[in-house]
Amino acid sequence: MVKKTTKRASRTIVHISLFVGSAIGIWSVAAFLSALAQVNWQFSQLLGQYLVAIGVVQEFHTFVDFYTHIKGVEYIIAVMFLGLFPVFYKYLNTATSSTEAT
Repeated sequence: MVKKTTKRASRTIVHISLFVGSAIGIWSVAAFLSALAQVNWQFSQLLGQYLVAIGVVQEFHTFVDFYTHIKGVEYIIAVMFLGLFPVFYKYLNTATSSTEAT
């Protein structure tokens, strides 16, 4: 009796999950196609609007704003390099068994 109830419950959960997943998938495809239709089916235009909306691409009104943004990105790249270079150096200078024998 317990196994039948467990099978029925698990089957119900699977069906509910499939229904919810399908509904979300249909909604997302409809939203994507609607957005493409609004920009005359130009994917690059849609991607550009998305990047502006999430803040990846910004409009700079002055040269100082642009330079400040570029300088910030440069500092992030420099810190990443300084953090990863010692790991890379250690990886290059580890001795393997084949190089130790020669």
